[in-house]
Amino acid sequence: MRHLLRMASYSSQTNMHARNLAIVWAPNLLRSKDIEVSGFNGTAAFMEVRVQSIVVEFILTHVEQLFGDAPLRGRTLVWRGGGGHED
Repeated sequence: MRHLLRMASYSSQTNMHARNLAIVWAPNLLRSKDIEVSGFNGTAAFMEVRVQSIVVEFILTHVEQLFGDAPLRGRTLVWRGGGGHED
């Protein structure tokens, strides 16, 4: 989530703000067996993905409140457009 939040910080350049990132990532982050098993299509599938994206957008806009300010474990990431960012 912090990585997606970091990506959202570049939204002025990429137009990938929290809502767009949520739309793209929600189906992968919150997979729904209901959609996969029952073969939802049309309106039902759209509504399920819509709920997923709302949840992911909420998480992205409340990362600090939900996960605190503890740094992520791991390595240092380097963004090609700038300096290093600590996880």
